Amino acid sequence: MKRVGKVAVLAGLVALLATGCSGDEILRFGWPVGVTEQASKMRWLWTWSAVAALAVGVIVWGLIFWASIFHRKKKNQDPTELPRQFQYNVPLELFCVITPLIMVCVLFFFTATTENDVLAKKPDPDVTVNVTAFQWNWEFDYPSEPKDATGQMIRTVGSSTEVPLLVLPVGKTIQYDLRSTDVIHSFWVPEFHFKRDVFPYPEKNNQDSSFQNTIDRTGSFVGRCAELCGTYHSMMNFEVRALPDNLYQQYIQTRTQVNPATGAPYTASEALAKMNCGELCTPHAVTTQPFNTDRTAR
Repeated sequence: MKRVGKVAVLAGLVALLATGCSGDEILRFGWPVGVTEQASKMRWLWTWSAVAALAVGVIVWGLIFWASIFHRKKKNQDPTELPRQFQYNVPLELFCVITPLIMVCVLFFFTATTENDVLAKKPDPDVTVNVTAFQWNWEFDYPSEPKDATGQMIRTVGSSTEVPLLVLPVGKTIQYDLRSTDVIHSFWVPEFHFKRDVFPYPEKNNQDSSFQNTIDRTGSFVGRCAELCGTYHSMMNFEVRALPDNLYQQYIQTRTQVNPATGAPYTASEALAKMNCGELCTPHAVTTQPFNTDRTAR
């Protein structure tokens, strides 16, 4: 038994080290890396749920192996003799009922607490974005920011040749107000670890059409429609561009000005190109590409 135990421990260490995973990767148990505070809270719920499940699994496996090894049928045992019965062992029966009940209650408590934290909304978010979905693209308006040179809201609209860029600040509370102009769509950024359906007339559907989050690192993150909405559903993508707050303020300020080359307010791509701040200011999407409308393309 000692030799078997040593071999089992050695095999476990080899399997663990051979994966090449860091401590953080192991504790995530396959949970993808998120970029928001809310995603971090969900990740910790997942981690501790997996730890609890593994603990229960180890106990159950241990009991199975213990019973298999130490309670095998004896050579001289009467084949008609029944093993010791436990149907009237009240303490054991109470343990088998109460322990799972406590586990379910604890898991429910932490699940509900995390859900409340993720869905919580501050009364005065730092940035508000109106997200409008339509077949088969996106429009982003900034009602909380200054108007552009024509007195209109700063707006970004996607087209067949341009993936829309949703430029947002890091470290600020952002509210997304969702609405569709036609069928049901779904606003999904995989790195947010959050997805919400986008309805036409959400108030008539009694739908909570807004949510908030706080992005905690800069970068470019692909966004998708996650609801089958028609022929070109698969190409209904956008990109979130998360900038440091100072660059975001510079971006908004540029969007309020007139581009002398066009005589119109700067678009999202024109503003980013003018800022010239490296990869974060790439004037086009880097995580996805526009739909090819050339019907003769092969």
